[in-house]
Amino acid sequence: MDTNLLNLRVDQVGGLAATRDDFNAYQAFIAGKLDAAAWRQRQDDMVRGVLREQERIGFPILSDGELRRTNFQDSFAGAVSGFDVPEGSQYDLQRGVHAGQANVRAEQDFAGPGPAIFTRRPVKSRLNLVRNVPLEEYRFAAANAKTPVKVTLLGPDRIVQRFDWENSRRVYPGGMEEFLADVVAIERKMIEQLVAAGCRYIQIDAPGYTAYVDQISRDRMTARGEDPDANLARSIAADNAVIAGFDVVFGLHVCRGNPRTRDPKTGKIVGQWHREGKYDAIAEQLFTGLKHQRLLLEYDTERAGDFTPLRFVPKDKTAVLGIVTTKDSDTESKDALKRRIDEAARHLSLDQLALSPQCGFGALSPNVMDQADQWRKLARIVETAAEVWH
Repeated sequence: MDTNLLNLRVDQVGGLAATRDDFNAYQAFIAGKLDAAAWRQRQDDMVRGVLREQERIGFPILSDGELRRTNFQDSFAGAVSGFDVPEGSQYDLQRGVHAGQANVRAEQDFAGPGPAIFTRRPVKSRLNLVRNVPLEEYRFAAANAKTPVKVTLLGPDRIVQRFDWENSRRVYPGGMEEFLADVVAIERKMIEQLVAAGCRYIQIDAPGYTAYVDQISRDRMTARGEDPDANLARSIAADNAVIAGFDVVFGLHVCRGNPRTRDPKTGKIVGQWHREGKYDAIAEQLFTGLKHQRLLLEYDTERAGDFTPLRFVPKDKTAVLGIVTTKDSDTESKDALKRRIDEAARHLSLDQLALSPQCGFGALSPNVMDQADQWRKLARIVETAAEVWH
């Protein structure tokens, strides 16, 4: 295992902001006004651009910015066949976002039209791997980077949460457990191919773990006839099964949703969220149960609570503090970041801490942070970490 990657003091979640022109080009592509070859070339140029900029500011681990995805969940949804998705279903990137309203809960209609996992879909056949999306992304990024590249893969917890098992029993008579076994097998195959291609850091995106501390989300599970606590235990076991036996670094990212809008008066990015609840109720079970070496934890607002739950992080893991927000363009001061790191170090050794953004910066979305603000934030992370862990 690469100890340099294992002990990174800075990290990132994956998604990086596209420009407004890039987003307009994407809109032209889905409207049929830009052909596939031209859009592919544009994506290549976008990825090369963010790789160069990350290297310029000294980031020790790079991301392709997830700029080939419309949504971060495409790492799995775009890789498999089997989901029953209505013809012509597209992402509604504004669904659930309350325009111009800061600091509100954004509720998505999971039963509405849309792609798999973004909405809650049944299956029409057993899942089958048809293209390894993260592998395609990794090969291009690694070939165009001088610095190691990480990739992100959606974790089984989110995939199962967005699976309409009630209407899929013809295909999966064993319900969620049988479906989950296929998910784990497919993701292990994807990881095996990534490792063979040279990838040494794989991040599992598991935003749904905060559903188990969010009462609204727990009530939805119960209404479907599920036991939220059993779901949690099953998801931890599945996450561990996905990564078992691979000699590479695994991170796991937890957040409360990353919707954002623009203040109509100032034009600035303002944040919203999908779930509420502190880590306390699940921290011991989650932090001690997961086998991933790096836990990337959202900590940019009071909704996450204080750092007390970090006491449950085992000595062989690193807690990556997501205290730099991607929902506000103002750059955090080094002093403010250092104070928060000091607070966390009261509960977990400084040697087990690292620094990152709280989530991705939005990639292809109408409400992303300006790239200049994004790069200032990422540069501030590098600068701060250099002074804290010198």
